[in-house]
Amino acid sequence: MSHGLHLNGVDFSYDASRILAGIDLSVPAGQFVTLLGASGSGKSTLLRLVAGLQFPQQGKLVWDGKPITGPGLERGVVFQDYALFPWLSVVDNIAIAIGKARPATRKAERRAESKDYLRKVGLEAAIGKYPFELSGGMRQRAAIARALALGSPLLLMDEPFGALDPVNRARLQDLLLEIWEAATPKKTIVFVTHDVDEALYLGDRVVILGSTPGRVIADLPVEFPRHRDRRALFDSDAFHHLRESIAETLAADTLRQLIAA
Repeated sequence: MSHGLHLNGVDFSYDASRILAGIDLSVPAGQFVTLLGASGSGKSTLLRLVAGLQFPQQGKLVWDGKPITGPGLERGVVFQDYALFPWLSVVDNIAIAIGKARPATRKAERRAESKDYLRKVGLEAAIGKYPFELSGGMRQRAAIARALALGSPLLLMDEPFGALDPVNRARLQDLLLEIWEAATPKKTIVFVTHDVDEALYLGDRVVILGSTPGRVIADLPVEFPRHRDRRALFDSDAFHHLRESIAETLAADTLRQLIAA
């Protein structure tokens, strides 16, 4: 099996309700995949399965040739709610991640590396502050810095910008792409969103989940060249064509649910 993430025949149920059904998905190493779907389609559940925080009733999940049997440092996670330790300063939040990934690293080296990661996400002025002293956008940047500090080759992001205002959302989208494009080798990213524009702007592929139960109903390549100019992309005919195709796919799935109800 090739390097990357592979899901084969993954089923997941909760309290007798089938959440995911027969998920087959392969993500090559270094690819940026956006996972799109309506609420209730199981996007976040799928991400939690890949993170090893929940387990399927059937099917296999494999990362880099090894079965996923629980959480692991090779799979970093960024949630929408930031998940920072409120009693620690921002720099210490990052330092803990470095210590967990590389316990032999000395304390002074951890702090120095932590400051470097915070600079990468534009938080050099907030190094000594605590999470409650930061805006939502700043806390999310700190959460991204912590995930990067783990050094995980696979980054799982569960609607990380969903609670932000449009300006900060766009800034963090651009920041994420800048960090991902500059890295060697590139991280593999699976990014959950319900925003079609965000999915197309960020991804190499858009995987669409239908709901009740969640299943893959489309897997579309996003062939817009990198580096992407937001305004030019959003004004292009190719963007609008792909956007309409996705909208039609989601609408057809909604109609199917209504007919089946």
